[in-house]
Amino acid sequence: MSNLNILIVEGNNRKDSQFFIKVAGASAADNLKNLILKIEPSSNIEIINPDNDHDTTNALKNMSQYNGIVFTGGAMRINDMTDVIKKHINFASNCFTKKKKILAICWGLQVCSTAAGGKVNPGKNGAHIGIASNVVINNDGEKHFIYKDKKKTFTSPAFNFDEVSELPKNAILLSSDKVNNVMGVSFNVESSEIIGLQYHPDYEYSQMIKLIAGRKERLFVNKNFLNEKEYENHISYIETENELLNFNDRTCEVRNWLNYIRN
Repeated sequence: MSNLNILIVEGNNRKDSQFFIKVAGASAADNLKNLILKIEPSSNIEIINPDNDHDTTNALKNMSQYNGIVFTGGAMRINDMTDVIKKHINFASNCFTKKKKILAICWGLQVCSTAAGGKVNPGKNGAHIGIASNVVINNDGEKHFIYKDKKKTFTSPAFNFDEVSELPKNAILLSSDKVNNVMGVSFNVESSEIIGLQYHPDYEYSQMIKLIAGRKERLFVNKNFLNEKEYENHISYIETENELLNFNDRTCEVRNWLNYIRN
């Protein structure tokens, strides 16, 4: 069995990456790399950041060597539409032309959806702050390989303020929750197949709690929490869910995708 060659696209700018390293123990890309190597230890993994023009040019030239591409989560907001964000979207658009299998997580889903003609806006029903509760897999999702062996209703690490508000053309919705209608989706663009997850099978709840603590002041300013008691209760809820969630259940989608890209 040949080793998998995977390209991971870092979803954070340099400043946000430093925050993730300090608080969660690794950049978004390195965190995902560590997970993939835990599931598939023989994988060959390359990490790039779309803000580095040299790296993206080389990656596009060598695209045929990758079995699949993963766009990670990140802290940027699509509608800020900075030059860096435009580079992320442009790189996704270029990847679509290369006949690739793509897994897009959280920010990655929002980037790929935007590049494919969809729309992203602030979540109309609020935000996921470290956790997404009772995500429901629909009938199409139950038939999709990404949810093989996944419980029909599940709770997962998640952290996002924006949501995909308009799906790309011909997209198939796979799962939803009360906060975001689009929690899991698949769509094809040109010759590439994209699977998007708004939640984080790549993060542990313990990391989410640290990210919440690191953003605590901002979360209070944004009124995601109205008082200290509400904050403490939310952390306690995540800690309780942490006791119920095992590694295989949490990472099921990543494992299924890795198996799929072998074909």
